Amino acid sequence: MKRLLAGLWRAAALVVVCGLALQLVFALRVAAMTVVDPQSTTFQRSEIWRLATIKGQVLWSQEWRPYDRIAGTLKRAVIASEDASFTDHGGVDWDAIEKAWERNQRAEARAERLQSQLDRQAERRAAAGRSVAAAKPVVAKVVGGSTITQQLAKNLFLSGERSLARKGQEFVITFMLEAMLSKERILEIYLNNVEWGEGIFGAQAAARHYFHVDAERLAPMQAARLAVMLPAPKRFEQRPGSAYVAGRAATIVARMGAVELP
Repeated sequence: MKRLLAGLWRAAALVVVCGLALQLVFALRVAAMTVVDPQSTTFQRSEIWRLATIKGQVLWSQEWRPYDRIAGTLKRAVIASEDASFTDHGGVDWDAIEKAWERNQRAEARAERLQSQLDRQAERRAAAGRSVAAAKPVVAKVVGGSTITQQLAKNLFLSGERSLARKGQEFVITFMLEAMLSKERILEIYLNNVEWGEGIFGAQAAARHYFHVDAERLAPMQAARLAVMLPAPKRFEQRPGSAYVAGRAATIVARMGAVELP
């Protein structure tokens, strides 16, 4: 029994040591970003692998631009759209997380009610002897309350899986980023690495691809359209001029004047 307990303690200690070592690695990599521009992110590397294995080719567009060569219109548009309190919070916007949780709870409840209705309809058709086509399960639309810093933490180092462990690690890296980097540097790294379409990463690549201008010359409406795309770039790149994008972009333009830049 004593040997078993000793073995369990050693295993637990090893897990703790490995966890602390991993945090040290993350901290050192974040510290290096104070002077070194990250060449790629975990998300980008996973995209390269996906494109290479599924499509057999990697069409890639990305070109780093320093903070002062990215238009203020784009900075304001992205903050207005993604994280209005970016310059004020310490990495996590707890109010936004609470609101997102409440919206998700309501969405899940609606999805459960709709699924129940569809199941009852299928049962009635089956009882009447009519053929019943297999219906797709109803999935609640989940929204997030992640800040720009949280999004950067996830894209830089983590996978896209949804789990408490991954979310916890995201929080830790988020606080590292906020502690070691300025808000200006966080936004600079984010805008140079965020996805704006399949194989399109960073403000310069997006500006050239969609509007044939450099990132420093984006007009307010152009910047707002790019900001609208961020939650689902692969979907919006199919119809970048859709009515939804235009309407949402107009709303963002109206908010841009109140945005404080770091």
